[in-house]
This record gives sequence, C-alpha cells and structure tokens, in this order.
Amino acid sequence: MLTGRRRTAWAYGIAVAALAVAVLVGAMAGAADLDPLATAAALLGRLPFVHLDPGLDQLDQAVLFQIRLPRVVLGALVGGALALAGAGYQGVFRNPLVDSSLLGSSAGAGLGATVAIVSLGGTSPAAVPVAAFVGSLAGVAVSYLAGAAGGSGTATLLLAGLAVSMFLTAVQTYVLQRSTESIQQVYTWLLGSLSTATWDRTWQILPYLAVSALAVLLHGRHLDVLSVGDEEARSLGLHPGRIRLVVVTACALAAASAVAVSGLIGFVGIIVPHAVRRLAGSSYRHVLPLSLLVGAAFLVLADTVARTVVAPAELPIGVVTALIGSPLFVWILRSTRAVRT
Repeated sequence: MLTGRRRTAWAYGIAVAALAVAVLVGAMAGAADLDPLATAAALLGRLPFVHLDPGLDQLDQAVLFQIRLPRVVLGALVGGALALAGAGYQGVFRNPLVDSSLLGSSAGAGLGATVAIVSLGGTSPAAVPVAAFVGSLAGVAVSYLAGAAGGSGTATLLLAGLAVSMFLTAVQTYVLQRSTESIQQVYTWLLGSLSTATWDRTWQILPYLAVSALAVLLHGRHLDVLSVGDEEARSLGLHPGRIRLVVVTACALAAASAVAVSGLIGFVGIIVPHAVRRLAGSSYRHVLPLSLLVGAAFLVLADTVARTVVAPAELPIGVVTALIGSPLFVWILRSTRAVRT
C-alpha cells in the first residue's frame, strides 16, 4: 500500500494524466473526425520549444483551434475553479458537504442572470455573465455579513448562507412568474452550457480565476491548521477569522467567474474534493491543487459527453454532471461509512 510521498506523487501523476487525456478526448470528439495522433501532434506543437508537423489541413486546424480548443480550455478553467472553490469552502467550514451553493453564490448568480434576461429580453447576451458574476459575489457577501452579525462560528455562517440562498431563490421565482416568456431562456442558463465558449471569453475570466486560485492555494497549510480547531490555530499565531475571510472571498471570486461564463453546474465542488481525498489524503496542501487538476479534467470530459451523446443536439452540462455526480456521491458516502465502521 502506498503511503506518504509516494502516494502523493502517484496522485499528482494520475491527476495530470487524467487532464491530458481529457483535453485530447475533448479536442478529438465531435462531428468532424480528427485523427488522434495528428490532434495530439497539433496540440503539442503549440507548446514552447516543441516543433511538430500535425498533418492536419487548414479546415481541421480551424475546427481544432477555433471551435473545440476554446471550449476545452474554458471547460478546464471552469471545472478547476468550481472544484477548487468547493475544496476551499470545505476546508474553511470543516465540512465535506459544503460548496458554493450553500453560501448564496449559486442563488445570487441565478438571480442576477434571471434579472438580466428578463429585463433585457435577450437583446444583450453580454450582460448576462456580468449580472451573474455580480449576483454571485453579492450573494456570498450578504451571507458572510449576515453570518458575522450572528456570531463567529462556521455553523452560523452556513445557516446564514442557507437563508440567503432561499431568499434569493424565492426572489428569482417571483421574477420568473412575472415574465413567463423568459422561462426557457433562464432555465437553459441555469442548467449550464459551454456552447458559447470563445478565446475572448476565456481570456476575460482568466485573470479572476488566476488571482482567486493563487489566494486559495497559498492558504493550504492554514486550512490544515484550522482543521484541528480555532484555539489551536490561535496558539500558533494564526487569525482564524482573517483566514476564513480571505479564503471565502477568493473561493467566491473563483465560483462567480466560473458560473458567469458557464451557468450553474452542480456536483463538481463536492464530488471532486471527495475523490481527491480518497486519492491523496486529507491535507489541504495537496487537496487544493489536486482538486484544481481533477476538476478541470472532470468537466472537460462531462462537456464532451454533453455535446456528443445526443449529437447534433446538446445536453445541458449540468444534467451530465448531476447524472455522473449523484451515484458517485452516494458511492463515496457508503465507502467512507464502511471504512469508518
């Protein structure tokens, strides 16, 4: 049985390999058949100091680099951000069942997107991601302020987040009831999709994801200390309240950036960190970066299934992650219980 450094090294190797396979599969799969070896050569040829002749004609290269690759890269960024945010939230609250949906992020994004769609009538698609981004951050901010006003415990903050989420969802339902003609467009966004992926959209969210990911990753050791309790953290010179504020803010920024371009995609923030812990242990020094890698691979593969399984139609990616994530989550819970007993 692998332990210690060897187990961690194997975990990173598996995560990197999974991401590489996911990118290759996502780049190849689609209506236009691309040769696997030529596709791999084309992708490797874009790396610095690597010069390979891909053997793809101009049309195939256009399909690969202008249609499929932007979607694959955006899917990797979104999946990595959601998984990292979920792992960060779970570390802050010392609860493996926590993700961004419990702190008002998803409900705020849904309300923001709904208001934008209903008020603009679909005339300004660019406003929807902005409204979702602002709504997501606002939902987390209100939850955090409400939780801080009620006490300093993590349970208080979670309860405040749940209350805010329920309130925002109720407001969203009311807005939809007042404008039933927008229901289909709103629910299409709520179920998640990467069909509008472009290089421009990828570059737009990259700075937000990079800053938030760096902030969360730098707090891996701090989350390990928090996992043993606030008193122990204070005895080591740490400030639990400050750490929670920084990590929650960074996770909120990551989740908001992701849902702004993809809609609401469930289960990634819960399933991936669980799988990573089973692979590499419970230390957040490794759970956080591994969640980033595995989450990226998971969502790229889920999106590949979403756009190919019923081609030429396309499934909402949130449906695919739910169909995959639900049984996986039940299996993980049963396996964890069996190990503990």
